[in-house]
Amino acid sequence: MDTGIGSLATCKPTSNDIINPTNASVSTIQNSVSSAITNPSHSTLGRHLARRLVQIGVTDVFSVPGDFNLTLLDHLIAEPRAQPYRLLVLNAIAGAYSENLPVICIVGGPNSNDYGTNRILHHTIGLPDFSQELRCFQTVTCYQAVVNNLEEAHEQIDAAISTALKENKPVYISVSCNLSAIPHPTFSREPVPFSLSPKLSNELGLEAAAEAAAEFLNKAVKPVLVGGPKLRAARASEAFVELADACGYALALMPSAKGLVPEHHPHFIGTYWGAVSTAFCAEIVESADAYLFAGPIFNDYSSVGYSLLLKKEKAIIVQPDRVIIANGPAFGCVLMKDFLVALAKKIKPNTTAYDNYQRIFVPEGEPSSNAPGEPLRVNVLFQRIQKMLSSETAVISETGDSWFNCQKLKLPSGCGYEFQMQYGSIGWSVGATLGYAQAVPKKRVIACIGDGSFQVTAQDVSTMLRCGQKNIIFLINNGGYTIEVEIHDGPYNVIKNWNYTSLVDAIHNGEGKCWTAKVFCEDELAEAIKTATGPEKDSLCFIEVIVHKDDTSKELLQWGSRVSAANSRQPNPQ
Repeated sequence: MDTGIGSLATCKPTSNDIINPTNASVSTIQNSVSSAITNPSHSTLGRHLARRLVQIGVTDVFSVPGDFNLTLLDHLIAEPRAQPYRLLVLNAIAGAYSENLPVICIVGGPNSNDYGTNRILHHTIGLPDFSQELRCFQTVTCYQAVVNNLEEAHEQIDAAISTALKENKPVYISVSCNLSAIPHPTFSREPVPFSLSPKLSNELGLEAAAEAAAEFLNKAVKPVLVGGPKLRAARASEAFVELADACGYALALMPSAKGLVPEHHPHFIGTYWGAVSTAFCAEIVESADAYLFAGPIFNDYSSVGYSLLLKKEKAIIVQPDRVIIANGPAFGCVLMKDFLVALAKKIKPNTTAYDNYQRIFVPEGEPSSNAPGEPLRVNVLFQRIQKMLSSETAVISETGDSWFNCQKLKLPSGCGYEFQMQYGSIGWSVGATLGYAQAVPKKRVIACIGDGSFQVTAQDVSTMLRCGQKNIIFLINNGGYTIEVEIHDGPYNVIKNWNYTSLVDAIHNGEGKCWTAKVFCEDELAEAIKTATGPEKDSLCFIEVIVHKDDTSKELLQWGSRVSAANSRQPNPQ
């Protein structure tokens, strides 16, 4: 079937995009919506859907045109839009579901007259059953609407969009290919703006949870705070900082929460990631006698193969709508943001853990520079990238060794940061770079991508050029899937080498602004960065960095061995 996807403006820097897997388009936000009766030719399902998307803040639609969604696309682009394209929709939607991102997947479906018949259609698996695509999306979306009649279309579309907004999860809308251009009385007026009832905390539960947590923490000697990735979905980053300001505790972040809390906070001590934490962070967190985790996800990757040295009886776990204190009690219907604000008013300042951190902290030395002509090292590359960061940049970190190297970057105030840990899809960062740059055009996106990952989604560079983006892509060419090598090596981790700069030059084909370079040593890298940030600052810059296949961070070596051990555990006795 033909599809499209879009993500909503519920948090920054998440893009206000819609992606149409096989069909999509881009529209501009309009802040006010008239309730006037529309022109009858505009009273169609397609225009209603387009207006509703604009109204809720969607600015971009990514699609691949297909015969089932071409008419729908006509209506989507009737609102002022551009038209980038995107593939691999199901994988993208699964990733958005895992990261709690509201994305609308719009699919062009069969003609409404074909439902209930015994006909076999193209874009199917060859059976007279049109539900196989729906079933694929059911496990990675929180709501599915199959629009194959006009009477229910208005209600189905609004229910799907409002559910995405409320649940912070993707939704799926299939629209029969013959319905988009047909007027219907239910679409005769501009859509009335959504008025979604906000989620509210149970006041008694909130007060009880804050009291119990304050009592637990106030009697601790050296408590700490750790922020997790669900701070984003709970919209609780500001409340978390408010609590950190009030308590004076040492403040750390889980790896997938990097960028959600300012790293220039006076009590910030780095990334807590077990054995691969930033220097001296794990020692402070794991030696604490109490820790509050706000929005954590403890999976095998974030726990480094389940090797974290944490104890449940010392922990307060705050999820978006629930608080659990040690081995009990637990408080439901308590929103994270409300809880953190309430706790900040009851907590006693305690800087013991942060004072201990300052006593043991030894500043990291800079890696030694490469000798002239010496092969470039990865740590030198990231030292150079660190100096490029500012409030006007954002970092996209690909699945792989870039995870660990980018975690060590110190983000200036306002610098964006994204990486995908929960789903961990190789190749994610190329499309993510495209989407982020489209959503936040004032920032220059710096993407750190491995060669193996780039081969999965390289075609998205074409859309970047079409959209006039000025991203800087560092293609780290070490000849294979390095992260997989460190978990379990084999011949399948070696990939066919490409001439990556020539590939991007071919995609460029003289249309738009694009500049490429291939570097082998530090002097060449320095010159390439100087060009990318100087004469070519308004171009998409692609810098292929040639490094040794075994040049990895020590954190990847440690992490890989622990994840390998977790994966190879023997079955429990039956």
